[in-house]
Amino acid sequence: MIERIDLLLKHPRYFFYLSENSNREQKRRYCRHDWQHMRDVARIAYILAMEEKVLLGRDIIYAAGLLHDIGRWKEYDTGEDHAVVSAVLAREILDCAGYSGIECELILRAIQEHRRASSGSSPLGQLICRADDLSRPCLMCDVKADCYKSNKMETAKYFLVY
Repeated sequence: MIERIDLLLKHPRYFFYLSENSNREQKRRYCRHDWQHMRDVARIAYILAMEEKVLLGRDIIYAAGLLHDIGRWKEYDTGEDHAVVSAVLAREILDCAGYSGIECELILRAIQEHRRASSGSSPLGQLICRADDLSRPCLMCDVKADCYKSNKMETAKYFLVY
């Protein structure tokens, strides 16, 4: 099913949305919502799913990770929650990549939940939320003392356990 991820990545709007994020974040001092971040979230979510024996397909997990922040630019422009916007923008891409209606709903829900997953969130939403936090390079960040998120990120705790 890796073909669907390839279709997702080749969709003209995918990299358009990432370029919009990049345009808005040119002067951002903190973590950016770029291709590297999306890929890291997808990979970490997949690793977590394997470790925790969450039975979801790799292409489902990767789709959620690769799409979870595509609407971030809109939040900069309008103040809308980027998780909600990202889910709206992701639907067309998922449809074009061949995801079924049920798969789309699963992925879109996870995208909407990725900022504040709770015990009531879907397993995929919880994975993407946790992977999003773990993807942050807080441990080696030059501006972590000024970042409101650095205390909340579990990056250092996670990697120092090993």
